[in-house]
Amino acid sequence: MTDIKRGIFNLLNKKGGSPSPQNKRDKKTLIISIDKRKKFVIGVALLSGILFITELQFGKSGFIIAAFLSFLTNVFLYWAIRHDLKENFSLNVFILPFFYSLAFALFYFLIPARLLFRLALTSFYAFGLYSLFLSQNIFTVSAIRTIALLSGARIVSFVLTLLSIFFLTNIVYTLHLHIFPTIVLIALYSYPLVYQSLWTYVLQKTEEHPLILWSGIITLCLIEVASALWFWPTSPTVIALFITGFFYTLVGLSHVWLEKRLFRGVLWEYVWVGVAVFFTLLVFTSWGK
Repeated sequence: MTDIKRGIFNLLNKKGGSPSPQNKRDKKTLIISIDKRKKFVIGVALLSGILFITELQFGKSGFIIAAFLSFLTNVFLYWAIRHDLKENFSLNVFILPFFYSLAFALFYFLIPARLLFRLALTSFYAFGLYSLFLSQNIFTVSAIRTIALLSGARIVSFVLTLLSIFFLTNIVYTLHLHIFPTIVLIALYSYPLVYQSLWTYVLQKTEEHPLILWSGIITLCLIEVASALWFWPTSPTVIALFITGFFYTLVGLSHVWLEKRLFRGVLWEYVWVGVAVFFTLLVFTSWGK
């Protein structure tokens, strides 16, 4: 009789009776544990939705939303890669995601207020943000162990850095501020973006390379060029294109130098890019004004 009661009790536990503490823990683990890529997808979907909705609804108050969205981007990134950050925590992985979201959120004000344009830009933002999350995850893990995807992550990060520089510079010159506020704003986003771009080729917590000084010199060059272009009679888009090309040349040459492959052929590739953007600047200059 005791065996029959014990069998009925076990059957009830299996089919819907009182779950054991072990079963509760297993169910809780299944609910909480989410794959890292799924966390990326959730973060990208929510951030893209917030970007699209807030820019349609809040108008000029979207400047505040842009700052909030940038902060929230880093919150989602930390949520996804926090376990890897325990072994190698670095604030550098949060620099580009912050400015990437800030650049897109502010650039919304410069595009036509049409649904098609906003959908296209939001889709592009989502695709780039997902790629950026993957790249930052690779950088975090690569500082601990070697990963074959590191080279691809560096390319993606550099492309998105150039895009962020272009958007932010376009926004700054569109505001038509005095020269000194313009220089300050450019310095505020240029230095962190230069630093993180160089860091992706070092990935060291200790300063074995003088990245702080190196980044400061490149930023100073960008500020000098930006100051001269403040007086240049052309559109903000052309100025932003030239500064982005100048950024690409200086930082790109720094990358190949860090990789110890600064050969003559590679050097000329970057020189020709500089010549091309300078020629574009001359062509689109309003000399009569």
